[in-house]
Amino acid sequence: MLHAANVKVGRFTSPHLIDRWDCITVNEQVVDEFKFRKAEKTVKDRDLAENIRASEFELLTATAFELFAQEKVDVGVIEVGLGGRHDATNVIKRPLVTVITKIGQDHQALLGNTIEEIAIQKAGIMKRGAPCVVDATNLPTVLKVFQTSAQENGADPLIHVPTDVSGEIGALRPVFLEQNLEHHQQTNLSLAYLASKIVLQQRGLMAHLPALLQGASRTFWPGRLQSLDIAALTGRKELVLLDGAHNAQSAEALGSFVNKRIRNNSHPVTWVIAVSVGKNLRELCALLFHREDNIVAVAFGAVDGMSWVSPTDPSAILEVARSLGISGSLHNAGRDVVGGVQLADRIAAANPVVICGSLYLVSDLLRLLRDTGNSKAML
Repeated sequence: MLHAANVKVGRFTSPHLIDRWDCITVNEQVVDEFKFRKAEKTVKDRDLAENIRASEFELLTATAFELFAQEKVDVGVIEVGLGGRHDATNVIKRPLVTVITKIGQDHQALLGNTIEEIAIQKAGIMKRGAPCVVDATNLPTVLKVFQTSAQENGADPLIHVPTDVSGEIGALRPVFLEQNLEHHQQTNLSLAYLASKIVLQQRGLMAHLPALLQGASRTFWPGRLQSLDIAALTGRKELVLLDGAHNAQSAEALGSFVNKRIRNNSHPVTWVIAVSVGKNLRELCALLFHREDNIVAVAFGAVDGMSWVSPTDPSAILEVARSLGISGSLHNAGRDVVGGVQLADRIAAANPVVICGSLYLVSDLLRLLRDTGNSKAML
């Protein structure tokens, strides 16, 4: 949206989807691999010379900031890697605006066992004098944490979306209808729109406000409720649904979407699923699978630059599915993602196929399609 409003924007998100450097973009274009590796070497040399011993994610964050400085971006859109308070990205002391979306229970070992403890970590990105835009659909106890944190940190104002700004985001309704967005997608787009508007106000660029709506209408995020052509891998004529849902909150949203938009009560859904170690398998599966569904469990491959990430054994996923009473066909494809997708295609025939459970599985599939020359998988 900001790019549409003639602002030079650097964006840093994690994890990457296909290549390690595609998590860094300038004006919606992935940074050049040579520039990335050169900036990364500069950062790593500095880390070694000063004996900082930074973590892999800290080095990646510093590389993104190095590139943004080189490219002289006007605004950086920075996604927190994990939590907020102690995240590497939280070195930013004077943000133009901070945004907190819907909070779910994930990474409890690091962030806390309750939703309120996790909210405290998320609220750690609030900064004195900087507006904070929050998702008002969070639980009341979470919103109370945000209010307390805003007062303690001096974040001002604290803006609840959509309750505090229903008039301002009314301009997005045509976009909601045109793109047929789910409720959570509408809320997330509203958060981004309001945060972008605040940036334009602070930069004296309100004349470009209409361009934000144009940018909103073109918003697309790979691996999130993405309809995907996998004919290059399987010969399948029908599109599949690709989604990186990996915790209860995102699985609930995906399950709702599938039930409303995709599931045909007379035919089962065939799922291809991989899950990272440490996730609540039973909770995820219960939110996604129906008794008659078919399941192909796979393990995603090694994740470049994230050696600590590993996949759950597919047999464990199938064991949970059996315990839930799933009566469809259950298959273990091991680490053969292509074979698993091809098997799912044969099982489903013309019926729905959903590929989900991990952004790392999304990454594997998009990379496989990219390598076949399928331009639709390119970022």
